[in-house]
Amino acid sequence: MRWRFSTFEGLLLLLVIAGAGAAYAWVFYGKGALIGATYALFMCLPIIAFERRVIFRRLNRRIHAFSTPVFFVASLAIYFVLLDIGYAAAGLIMQTGGVMDDTWMEAMTPSKTVLIFALGISGSLVFILRVRELLGRDVFLSLLTGRYRNPIQEERVFLFVDLAGSTSYAEKHGDLRMQEYLGRLFATIADPVLRYRGSIDDYVGDAAVITWPFDRATNNAACIHCVFDILELIDAEAHRWQKEFGEVPRLRAALHGGTIVAAEIGLDRHKITYFGDTVNTTARLEGFCKTLGHQVLISTDLARKMRLPHYVRVEDLGEHAVKGRGQKLGVLALRVGGSTPALAPSAAE
Repeated sequence: MRWRFSTFEGLLLLLVIAGAGAAYAWVFYGKGALIGATYALFMCLPIIAFERRVIFRRLNRRIHAFSTPVFFVASLAIYFVLLDIGYAAAGLIMQTGGVMDDTWMEAMTPSKTVLIFALGISGSLVFILRVRELLGRDVFLSLLTGRYRNPIQEERVFLFVDLAGSTSYAEKHGDLRMQEYLGRLFATIADPVLRYRGSIDDYVGDAAVITWPFDRATNNAACIHCVFDILELIDAEAHRWQKEFGEVPRLRAALHGGTIVAAEIGLDRHKITYFGDTVNTTARLEGFCKTLGHQVLISTDLARKMRLPHYVRVEDLGEHAVKGRGQKLGVLALRVGGSTPALAPSAAE
């Protein structure tokens, strides 16, 4: 998975790195804040780029497959190499531009103190970003700000994505192989979710629960684009799935939105949890995928709150009783095909 940043987050990251470099120069030399900031950016950004898999992607994947001790040592070695290269590049540029009076050797060779300081800064940033990746961007920020310390009501959209045939696959290939299969599937799902600014709330067995704030999900039908991007991504790599796992994942997906209660729970391990009829209804709707024989379902109420993508064809499946819900739920099936959505006249309401 790659980290994705908003423009504000990217600028804040650059500011933190440059500020650390400027502070180092001021503390140790009493001057040269601009030089210190330049060195810091050139040293730390390659490490961030490596961890984001912008550079050396294969190497990144290989070291992540190592055991923890070997992974730690390998990461440190790579970090030191990237720090040295970044420092040398910054020194070369500033020396060539006449910004520094130091010799070429001094300008391009970092001291031990500089290396340790840069490693501490970049390592701390990588740690924070990995925690952010683990929790999810929205959850990470919400925990930091204490937004859900007290329960609040808000409008959200939920997407339940379930792997069909997981039980038979586990029986045929074993639980360990099944977990490898699910791990690859969830990693595949993650990128479209991030692209459309969603958040993976939880993994429940062979299902992923994805959520958005209501306005973000319905703006340009982001939640629907996300579903079909996931399906398209799996289809595009069907030969790889077949070669590595013996079959191509078959997914069922359901979308529904409404009012929920969000709260931060837990003492030893904190988590933001969503309660309410909306979550339960989405889970029931995903169950309809199997009984109604359709891959992607959406509630009529949610579909009418957005303009559906031009490539999506809609089939009205009528209203269905939902267990634990007093009112029947209008259900629509979505699939790729056609140029005009069936709900186009009312989707703009």
